[in-house]
Amino acid sequence: MIVGLRLLYLIFCRLLGCFLLLGGSAAANNAEILGLRHEVAVLRRQIGRPRLSWADRAVLSALARHLPPVLRRHRLVTPGTLLTWHRRLVRWKWRQTAVGSGRPPLPEETVALIQRLARENSTWGYVRIQGELRRLGHRVAAATIRRVLRRSGLPPAPQRASQQTWRSFLRAQAHTLLACDFMHVETVFLKRLYVFFVMEIATRRVHVLGVTARPTGVWVTQLARNLLMDLEERAGCFRFLIRDRDSKFTAAFDAVFAGNGTAVIPTPPQSPRSNTFAERWIRTARAECTDRLLITGERHLRTVLDQYAEHYNARRAHRGLDLRAPDDDPNVIPLPAAAVRRRQVLGGVLNEHHTRPPLPPHHPQETPSSAA
Repeated sequence: MIVGLRLLYLIFCRLLGCFLLLGGSAAANNAEILGLRHEVAVLRRQIGRPRLSWADRAVLSALARHLPPVLRRHRLVTPGTLLTWHRRLVRWKWRQTAVGSGRPPLPEETVALIQRLARENSTWGYVRIQGELRRLGHRVAAATIRRVLRRSGLPPAPQRASQQTWRSFLRAQAHTLLACDFMHVETVFLKRLYVFFVMEIATRRVHVLGVTARPTGVWVTQLARNLLMDLEERAGCFRFLIRDRDSKFTAAFDAVFAGNGTAVIPTPPQSPRSNTFAERWIRTARAECTDRLLITGERHLRTVLDQYAEHYNARRAHRGLDLRAPDDDPNVIPLPAAAVRRRQVLGGVLNEHHTRPPLPPHHPQETPSSAA
C-alpha cells in the first residue's frame, strides 16, 4: 500500500515537471537539463551504488523507454538492470501464495509431548520417540521430531544422555544407597553421647542403631552386623554405603558390608555435603527433638530417639517423598474421616494426628439421647 502511494506521488511529480518543461522556453529547458546532468555527475562521484525503491525503479523504467539509445548508457539504470527487475516481477507474480497449502502445522500439544519424551528419556533417539508417539496415537515423522527438538534447543540422544546431572544420577541410584553417620548430644550433666544411625536414601527411613559415650570400632562393627540382620532379605538390595572418614569406621566395619555385596564409599575429607541426607537428618532430629529436651543419660536418649525414629518413619511428612512418610504406601490414597485425633509424643514435644473411622449406624454415641 505504501509503495503504491509512493509510486503515484512520483508519477504526479514527473507529470508536473513535464508540464513545466512545456511551458518554459527552449533555452531555459536546456540550461536546466545541463544543471541536472552536472548534479548527477557530482552525485555519482560521491555515491557508489544508490539504493532504489520499487517506486523509483518503476519510474526510471518508464522514462528509459523515451530516451535516445546514447543517453540510456549513462543512466543509473542499465538495460541489464531493467531485465533483472522484470524477472523479479515475474517470479513475484507466480510465487505460490495459496492459503492452506502444504502440511498442517504440528499441534502445540504434540510439540509439548515430544519435548517431554526427549527430556524424560535422555537415551531415546528420533525414531524411538516416533515409535512411542505412535503407541500413544500420534503419527509424526522422525524429521519433524528432529526439527522440534532442534528448535527447542534439545541435542540428539547421545549428547542429551551425556548431560545427566548429579541430582538425576543420585535419584536413579537412591534405592541402592545407604548413608551412616554419628550424631552427638550433650546431656544435662555435660556429658557427650554419640548416636550411630543409618538412613535408607530412597525411602528416608532411619535406623537408630545405638547410643554410647565411648564409641569404638568394635562397637560400630557389631551394630553393622545387627543392621544387616534386621534388614534380612532387603539387605541384598543395597549396593553402596556412604560414610565419612571417622577413625571408628575400621576395616572390619567395611568387611561386614563387603560380605553383603555392599561397597563402602568414603566421603572426601571435610565435605559434609557429600553425605547430605545423613547431615540433614541430624539437623532435623536436633531441631524437633533433642534440642527441646534435657537428656539425662544413655538410656533416656535411646528411648527418646527410638520414639522419634518411629515418628519420623511412620508419621512425619517429607517434602522429598511428595509429603509422605517413609513407611507410607504411595499407592494408597487416604479418605477423609469423621474426626481427627491428636496423639502427643515425648510428653507433647511432638504431635501426631490420625483420623478416626466413622462410627457404624445405630451407634449409641450418634443418638441424640446418648449425646445429651
